[in-house]
Amino acid sequence: MSDIPRRPFGATGLTVSALGFGGGQIGAASLPDRDAERLVGLALDLGLTLFDTARGYGLSEARLGRFLRSRRAEVVLSTKVGYGIPGQRDWTAGAVTAGVDEALRTLGTDWIDIVHLHSCPVEVLRRGDVTAALDAARQAGKIRVAAYSGENEPLAHAIADPRFQGVQTSVNLADQRGLDNALPQAQARGMGVIAKRPVANAPWRFDTRPYGDYADEYWHRWQTMRLDPRGLDWQDLALRFAAFLPEVHSCIVGTVNPDHLRQNAAAVSRGPLPADHVAAIRQAFRDHDEDWEGLT
Repeated sequence: MSDIPRRPFGATGLTVSALGFGGGQIGAASLPDRDAERLVGLALDLGLTLFDTARGYGLSEARLGRFLRSRRAEVVLSTKVGYGIPGQRDWTAGAVTAGVDEALRTLGTDWIDIVHLHSCPVEVLRRGDVTAALDAARQAGKIRVAAYSGENEPLAHAIADPRFQGVQTSVNLADQRGLDNALPQAQARGMGVIAKRPVANAPWRFDTRPYGDYADEYWHRWQTMRLDPRGLDWQDLALRFAAFLPEVHSCIVGTVNPDHLRQNAAAVSRGPLPADHVAAIRQAFRDHDEDWEGLT
């Protein structure tokens, strides 16, 4: 097992590993079941306790439910609802209620630790019925933490809503806007915070701007900021930056490559970056920020 820190998930009563397992890629039908199971087993062996999935991630929920069943009490399961339920309009109370029940069945569990409204539009949040439905599921004991996953104005709205106890949002070298206002406010409220995209879709893989790739905008920002890695591997630098920000409790990374998973765990196990390096990265973002909002 690696030395990945474990932390309280805000004031929710949950404890999470500083590095979490992003379950999107293991949902692919092209990935053999046995390979997905080995990867989940490796994550457990390395000390990861937070497993994040979603209804929209193909086979991910069903696989995680099967592979984690014997270790259910040791892990924190996170998923996302509000859409994709036959017979229910997306972003309605019915879609949320039915989505929670469907996730419980698919994951094969009696409770889900964290359930997010994923990229729910701010006007829907203001309407309040979907948030009330998620809160009702929490009060019924079906979920432990009602959370929001998203960026910018909807994120700020969710942080101000006392019915949410957690958020998931993009935090990385090239996506720092939330660190100035939103996440300190979440921290003050005792909310749990999950950083998604902590390696910014690895823009350093590309010599030129990868138009159309998920890393496109992050590549532009990364190049503009001209960060000094100070001899560190970019993946190592990015993970240690995100994982040890005081506003972040866990950062999630997805992969189907066991070696990459081991490398990510080793990076987080090395601990935080020097304070002056973190300060330089934060200042570089502020100096070059071209209205760089959080990327959804």
